[in-house]
Amino acid sequence: MLSQSVTTTLTRTITVARGIFAPGHLGELTQYLPFELIDDVLAQTRTVQRRTRLLPSRVGVYFVLALAVFPALGYERVWDKLVAGLGSLPLRRPSEKALRDLRRRLGAAPLKALFEIVAGPIAQPSTPGVCYRRWRTVAFDSCSSLQAADQPRIRLRLGKLTRHRGGAEGYPHLRVLTLCETGTRGLLGAIFGSVRRSETDYAATLMHLLDESMLVLADRNFGGDEFLTRTAATGAQLVVRLSSRRRPAVWATLPDGSILTRINGRRFRIIDG
Repeated sequence: MLSQSVTTTLTRTITVARGIFAPGHLGELTQYLPFELIDDVLAQTRTVQRRTRLLPSRVGVYFVLALAVFPALGYERVWDKLVAGLGSLPLRRPSEKALRDLRRRLGAAPLKALFEIVAGPIAQPSTPGVCYRRWRTVAFDSCSSLQAADQPRIRLRLGKLTRHRGGAEGYPHLRVLTLCETGTRGLLGAIFGSVRRSETDYAATLMHLLDESMLVLADRNFGGDEFLTRTAATGAQLVVRLSSRRRPAVWATLPDGSILTRINGRRFRIIDG
């Protein structure tokens, strides 16, 4: 009985950030993106603050990420959630203007660099639902319903969606296209810009992320000859829906009723579902 009641004390050393944000705990975000990584990205993109500030650049990165986590809240309410874990530390609450200036001073470069570092497959090949046979399943998909501020500079860059009966939507729209791991929805890559550019145009910029270990799934918007051949050239396998109006040349008919065809010199198998 005595041996069962013996206790053991375990201690550990935790490395934290220096200064007012010493706990290194700006919400749960720091559990996934440690401040050492943020500092390295800021150094690489030359966006570290040039003088001591109440709101250093590191805090700005976490704040912008928190804005994405709570898109329906204003700057000050997002800030309150971000620093809720700091408890009774003597922390001044910045104004909305100060937070806006922090975001502008930071710019897009460190966020872009951070995404490129952490983006990639999440699951192990043995994780259920991630692979078909030996290929990891990935997919291209896009969204064009995101709205941006209705300002002349933004309208010129992004444009607006056109209504079915003519005219344009009230706000400029942003097209976002991603390449994701279907089993986990983890992002391998993403790109965004004007709705005037097509999905396949944006997808072409993410082709370098594909390799022979992947099976690409895509809808019929990606069924063009150029997309099919460029995807096949990466070594990846692909399953793409084709329009019912498509009438490819029959190169050979297989016993199961599917056909083989050639597109730009590459062989594809077409299954009539």
